[in-house]
This record gives sequence, structure tokens and C-alpha cells, in this order.
Amino acid sequence: MGRDTGGMQRPKATVLPDSALVPPHCTISPAPNQFTHEVKERQPFYFSYRDPDTTPNGEFEAEAKVVLLVHHGGPMCRVVDGRGLYVETSFAGLRPT
Repeated sequence: MGRDTGGMQRPKATVLPDSALVPPHCTISPAPNQFTHEVKERQPFYFSYRDPDTTPNGEFEAEAKVVLLVHHGGPMCRVVDGRGLYVETSFAGLRPT
């Protein structure tokens, strides 16, 4: 299981795949502390949304606070959350705070 380090067992180290990393262009620092919208219910987000078959990169919890930064009238918009995560998500799933 792990290697012996004198009484303590350490788990075997694993390296996460590149897909587990947040791309640098998908973070904003410092993260906001005031928000314009909240997520109505759990919904996926994407680092880069291309088409309906795109696999989500994560999911917002219901009532997650976000700042709406970009919306051009289509179904998707760009938001940033309290962690500084700058992603695309469904505009219809947001409500103003």
C-alpha cells in the first residue's frame, strides 16, 4: 500500500491528468468579493464551451455566487466565482442577486 517511514504509512503518490488542472486563462486574481448573480440550481460549467456535446469541466452548486462578466445574448455566458474561477455556464441558470 504505502512505504514505511518509521511508523507512519504514506499513500503511494499519484499524478493527476492534465485535464484535472485549471488552465491559467480560466482564473482571475484576486477573486471577487461582491457578486451580481447566483446560480439557480446545480449546473455545469466549462473552461471553453464549443457545442452541446462538450464535456463539462465542473459544476456549480445551487446558490453559488458569481459575477456576470460576458453575455452576448446567447445561451452561454462567462462568469467568475468567489474562487476566481473564470468559466462559461448557462445564462438561463442565473438570477440577479
